[in-house]
Amino acid sequence: MDLLLDTHGFIWFFNGDKQLSIKAKKSIEDPKNRKFVSIASIWEVAIKINLKKLVFDGNTSEIAELIDQNGFQLLPIIIEHTVVYESLKLIHRDPFDRIIVAQALAENLTIITIDENIRKYNIKTIW
Repeated sequence: MDLLLDTHGFIWFFNGDKQLSIKAKKSIEDPKNRKFVSIASIWEVAIKINLKKLVFDGNTSEIAELIDQNGFQLLPIIIEHTVVYESLKLIHRDPFDRIIVAQALAENLTIITIDENIRKYNIKTIW
């Protein structure tokens, strides 16, 4: 299975946070699954660090290293993702969540997320 980790999903995984569900953790740790993190999530983390809404002892390049060290792949935003983004129903207005949904739809990925707004879209999720 190909997984796209929502922003909180990969942060909780890296931090060993107990908020990450057992099912999500097992899916991420399964070596048969390919794991992706959207560049949009890295951007969101950088913004939250800058606004002091997220504490991280490091910078976004170190997050990129963690992604690589854990065997995850960074998923860029390509034009096809924005085309899908344009067609999404306006269930909510968070642009980071919406691009993650669009990427998952365009790339046939299952999203690891607790976010109820993301789960309102017609998208495969695990939590």
